Amino acid sequence: MHSLHADSPVHELTLSSSLVPNFLPARVPLVLLLTSTLPFCCADIMQFHAALLAGFAVGSSALMTGPTAMRASRIQHSRIATIEMAKKSVGDLTEKDLKGKRVLVRCDLNVPLDGKTITDDTRIRASIPTVEYLCSKGAKVLLSSHLGRPKSGPEDKFSLVPVAPRLSELLGKEVIMAPDCIGEGVKACVDKMKDGDVLLLENTRFYKEEEKNVPEFAEKLAANADMFVNDAFGTAHRAHGSTEGVTKYLSPSVAGFLLQKELDYLDGAVSEPKRPFAAIVGGSKVSSKIGVIESLMAKVDKIVIGGGMVFTFLKARGLETGSSLVEDDQLELASKLEKMAKEKGITFILPTDVVVADKFAADAATQIVSVESIPEGWMGLDNGPASTAEIQKELADCKTIIWNGPMGVFEFEAFSKGTFAIADTLAELTGKGCTTIIGGGDSVAAVEKAGLAEKMSHISTGGGASLELLEGKVLPGVAALQEA
Repeated sequence: MHSLHADSPVHELTLSSSLVPNFLPARVPLVLLLTSTLPFCCADIMQFHAALLAGFAVGSSALMTGPTAMRASRIQHSRIATIEMAKKSVGDLTEKDLKGKRVLVRCDLNVPLDGKTITDDTRIRASIPTVEYLCSKGAKVLLSSHLGRPKSGPEDKFSLVPVAPRLSELLGKEVIMAPDCIGEGVKACVDKMKDGDVLLLENTRFYKEEEKNVPEFAEKLAANADMFVNDAFGTAHRAHGSTEGVTKYLSPSVAGFLLQKELDYLDGAVSEPKRPFAAIVGGSKVSSKIGVIESLMAKVDKIVIGGGMVFTFLKARGLETGSSLVEDDQLELASKLEKMAKEKGITFILPTDVVVADKFAADAATQIVSVESIPEGWMGLDNGPASTAEIQKELADCKTIIWNGPMGVFEFEAFSKGTFAIADTLAELTGKGCTTIIGGGDSVAAVEKAGLAEKMSHISTGGGASLELLEGKVLPGVAALQEA
């Protein structure tokens, strides 16, 4: 196992929320550079606070004078701490706020269907806590979602009609299916609703204006409601009519319990982690994870690289990689990322042995080889046992671990051991108090296939949304919500 260690630690600074005045503009990130050579002292923090109270946006050295400016000028390896303003949650709304009110809830009910049969109701079940809470407070609940990718208006195979009966079963009450998501038919249904009733609107993507975030469509969608709850983290990275547009017409617009949990883990736990903090980043291509790796390097103590992207890093070191997947146009970047890790004092872990195959197939011939002796014509498809053991050793003392992307082609049994071993390790560490976050995508599928989803601290429901949040990007569906 190849590991790089630092000679000097990186100093962390956590600012109390009392230091952040609540009159600052919403969604403007405040950026404070933290030096790895000299820690900020109390006087620095007080000066920083004074600048905030003066109404300045931090990000200019003009805010710093004296010793603070000297420290800023001497930064060698800086980390950027972004102070996110908290969002108001549905749990902040009382019965007085909700009773008799029409609440539009954006859920993620985009479930897989076999004809009219739901094959996986995970997303439906995930929406239940928010809906139950609203019903218990006497709200009239209007559920909004998309399903699939209809191309030209309403298509029967993309209708949400099959979802209504399952919602009814889980809620223990009848869920009425609306004929549309906007228009007079919906208004007629809403007018008949009693406190605590639930109405499921039809697929928002039956209208092309949904994905284009056309204001007129968003206004019509909001017309039958008094307030808005976004509980669809999986679409929060999209500025669509039902996620971002409606917030311009409904107030308050708040986060649902599921969305809030995602933010608490993917943003909160990652921004202020218990340490040591490790990231496991897998997947086939470096190019698809550049943003995630760079962003996590500003926060982690250890980073494990796995999956197909390993071979781009190995080739960047000058090693032969056989017929393994390599992005030749990313070799320079791979070298820079490894160098960056060394400079930041991050333990950087690449496999030292791999399982190689003579073809990409479940029945391929396999062998375990050192990364320094991959045979010509053979491709690496999983971590070897020595690499897995070393990764497990490095993770043993960690208090926070985030995992995004598998270690190998786990869909084929011959190349699944590395991925499932990591899943087993994380499940075991969770039981010992480690916070384990499965950050979306194929790593979620792997954990679920291993039957270990319930043993992790958090399984993210978002694919692209998880990646973008980990990259530090602003999610339009979250940014549009009311500040706490």
